[in-house]
Amino acid sequence: MTDPIRAAAREFTGEALTALLSPATRLLGLGEPTHGVEAFLELRNELFRHLVAHQNYRSIALETDCLGALVADAYVTDGVGTLDDAMDLGFSHGFGASPANRELLRWMRAHNEGRPRPERVRFYGFDGPLEITGPDSPRPALTGLHDYLAAHLDLAGDRETLDELLGPDERWIDPAALTDPTRSVGRTPEAMRLRLLADDLRALLTAYAPQLSAATSPDDWWRADLYGRTAAGLLRYHAGMAETGPTRIDALMRLRDAMMADNLDAILGHETRRGPTLAFAHNLHLQRDRSRLHFAGEGRQWWSAGAIVGARLGDRYAFAAATFGSRGDDVPAPDTLEGLLSRLPHARAVVDAGRLAAALDRTPPARVPADHTYLALDPATIDRADAIVFVREI
Repeated sequence: MTDPIRAAAREFTGEALTALLSPATRLLGLGEPTHGVEAFLELRNELFRHLVAHQNYRSIALETDCLGALVADAYVTDGVGTLDDAMDLGFSHGFGASPANRELLRWMRAHNEGRPRPERVRFYGFDGPLEITGPDSPRPALTGLHDYLAAHLDLAGDRETLDELLGPDERWIDPAALTDPTRSVGRTPEAMRLRLLADDLRALLTAYAPQLSAATSPDDWWRADLYGRTAAGLLRYHAGMAETGPTRIDALMRLRDAMMADNLDAILGHETRRGPTLAFAHNLHLQRDRSRLHFAGEGRQWWSAGAIVGARLGDRYAFAAATFGSRGDDVPAPDTLEGLLSRLPHARAVVDAGRLAAALDRTPPARVPADHTYLALDPATIDRADAIVFVREI
């Protein structure tokens, strides 16, 4: 290892990472290279505690169902329900089983005890209600928005019409639609009417925003807006599920990350007077580059939520990509990026990505991991990150 490469790295601390970021940062995206590894979530928790204590961060947003996360936020913010309920209902993708996620909520709740509401840390999800088996029914989001508006405005349509158009939820959550577009209801006449109805309801929410936020609360209005975004996003996603063309999977990936980006935008707007936000998700959802994935026998590519938000925010968005060295018998080749970083003297390191790229005399070959769930960093684009967080062994 050359001295310039070693000089680009420091032992991981929250201070070492934030020293590499623009002081204008309002959204810090911390990536992980794979799901289900507690080491990255524990590192995230450590970083978030530092950001809250020293950088005025007041919120964290995770790659989890934005609607389910309302349950977790109610627990950490106001003590509503129990920690077990928050873990069971507040996370999607199986993330509620993580000890580190449990510790995050426990710490946030303890931190908020006795603090005035404006100073409490908040928990958000920025993923849509989407699982690997397919998208959720738009019913909870659409009826949540409708009921909020109906309590304060005279609406042209009634709840019975909405329920009739939605029909049984089983039609929406049929897992067979993931591989068979003909099983999707996303382009039925009822679904198309629901898309128009969702658009009309969102327009009413915007048009009456001053009246509604004063009659309820800014939090209530924001939640209704979340329902509206989610309903529209789910209906678009279901329509994408019904497509039969060769770019169907690519389109679904684009739609998901567009939903993520819109949610991050809304979270930043909601938090604008309180402080910056830490976002945590897979590297593919937060990186500035075009995301690429080999799925269903073909290469897929799309612009990530981080790339979309980064285009909007400029230097107010920062991205730290995470990766690791060894995982059991999966040891990186010495000439790969991960192999080079494994020679650093730190078990956990934060690396100045720009200095590292400049110190390399050639682009290292990409790592080919033994575990297909892990996606290695692209050595050719590391300078597009503000920092690299490296864990030598997991």
